[in-house]
Amino acid sequence: MRPEHIAVIEAALGGNASVRNAVRLSAGASRQTWRIEVESDGSHRILICQRERPGGARAGTGLSGEAALLEAMGDAGVPVASVVAADRRNEGVEDPLGSWIVLDCVDGETIPRRILDAHPDESRRSDLLGQLAASLAIIHSVDVDPRYGLESMDQLGFYRSVLDALGDPRPTFELAFRWLATNRPADSERDIEGRRRIVHGDFRLGNVIVADGRLEAVLDWELAHVGDPVEDLAWCSLRAWRFSSPLSVAGLGTVEQFTDAYCAAGGEPVDALRFRWWQVLGTLKWGIMCIVQASAHHSGASRSVELAAIGRRVAETEEDLLDLIAGPHPYTSELEVSVATAPWGGLGGPGGPGVRPSAAELLEAVGEFLESVRDESAGRTRYMARVSANVVDQLGRELRLGPAIVERHRARLASLGCSDDVELAAAIADGRFDIGDERVLGALRESVRDTLAVVHPGYADPSSGGGV
Repeated sequence: MRPEHIAVIEAALGGNASVRNAVRLSAGASRQTWRIEVESDGSHRILICQRERPGGARAGTGLSGEAALLEAMGDAGVPVASVVAADRRNEGVEDPLGSWIVLDCVDGETIPRRILDAHPDESRRSDLLGQLAASLAIIHSVDVDPRYGLESMDQLGFYRSVLDALGDPRPTFELAFRWLATNRPADSERDIEGRRRIVHGDFRLGNVIVADGRLEAVLDWELAHVGDPVEDLAWCSLRAWRFSSPLSVAGLGTVEQFTDAYCAAGGEPVDALRFRWWQVLGTLKWGIMCIVQASAHHSGASRSVELAAIGRRVAETEEDLLDLIAGPHPYTSELEVSVATAPWGGLGGPGGPGVRPSAAELLEAVGEFLESVRDESAGRTRYMARVSANVVDQLGRELRLGPAIVERHRARLASLGCSDDVELAAAIADGRFDIGDERVLGALRESVRDTLAVVHPGYADPSSGGGV
């Protein structure tokens, strides 16, 4: 953090405040986050400072708008980090730090797997689920105020334009877009006829702080907007946010338990069809977000094995979309048996099948090294070693199964009269195939599960829980 930025914060905090040890915690696409230590009149405090990048989520009001929103949420009873200071953009005041906010540092856990591990029994998980539901009920009860800088949007149209701009047509995604357009609730954004609600936009484990079984703070409000409160409820129930638990909502409980707790806390009754619609849209959004993150790696904007690996999670969202639209399909694992039984030595290197070590054997050796790095390291290095080891495992499975998968996929496309995925996606989008055409659904399901046999074996097995 630059000296002139520190001076802005010290002046705003007053009381002869002195900022020390500013440590960068993240540098995301929309904002930067620091942990800072502040000495003031003999007291010592740990605070969190966030700075909006130009053109960020609060481009109109700056983080002063988010500060006003957090204060309103805190007054209403939502557990949030207390606002200590913020920019004064809403008063027409600019400074060298731009748009920023300083918050109290809340102690507790944010990593989902650790939260779930700390709540192993049903009663503790159910209690935390109830706290999440109650917080959402309060969030949705707070009146919209222009000071918050919240907007409403046609999300279906927005994500349609995002996928088109990416130039990555996906037949399953086209099926989802058509299903969403056909089944869209008349007031799916809840911004007509005066029914406007504040929606958090990314409410899930990972964006909350939990300590000793208590929900201490709801974080990450940069995606807050005006819309349909069911969006938050459905988003929290996506398979991606279950973190391998078989429990449907955040790995903590069932949808019925979640919505019952939400209504008991004052939330409006939840219509099942509306809930499903938002589940489909949420799953589609997450799939497109995976493509967006991978494209940042491909373009060179942010080279990262983590971002590259996220691109392969699209197959998980395709499986989830087919389950939501067409219903669950019996789990089969023919290709996974092939993975388990195919010998490494059967795959030769560039010199022919007799060359040792083969390409596959070299990948296996690299994977073993990465596992040792993971076991001997901590923090970000440990995490990235695990991601890299998973990528190596995927490459090994692809070497074994790739040729057979390609041939099977070509045969399916030919049976539908299409030469490639681009043509199939276009045929689905323009209505040449009916949404419920069993031939198309079957072909999509088989191709997605072939891909999953490489990128995430067992994901289609309902007992696996899925997630990350």
